[in-house]
Amino acid sequence: MENTFEKRSISYESAIKMINAAHEKAKEIGVTITVAIVDESGVQKAFGRMDNAPLISVKASLKKALTAIGFGISSGQEWFNFIKEDPIMREGVHDFDDFILLGGGSPIFIEGKLVGAIGISGGHYKQDEECVKTALNIL
Repeated sequence: MENTFEKRSISYESAIKMINAAHEKAKEIGVTITVAIVDESGVQKAFGRMDNAPLISVKASLKKALTAIGFGISSGQEWFNFIKEDPIMREGVHDFDDFILLGGGSPIFIEGKLVGAIGISGGHYKQDEECVKTALNIL
């Protein structure tokens, strides 16, 4: 039995590149967003709020990232599919701190390892998901 283990984490430089890519996509589709990136432990690594992004997007983006890192699954449809058939889970998850079901949060995997998560808010959740996809594609 080993007494320690090693974790991998998203680098700050990669997190900033992801934020910039998401902001560019948001400009392209005509929304203003906030992006939060957390590391593998759910600690905020990087953050970027576009000018005029809705105030609610600040907390929502972080909640989306924390929701995604919690089980390594995306917020929105993937999380909904995970809980929809289980009444206890479906009702109980809303009592978790920093949980949000809305789409726009995704785990970040590099070489098969969960290294962080990204959360984006500011547009309709489908638009947020488009920006997440763009950010993940730069890795």
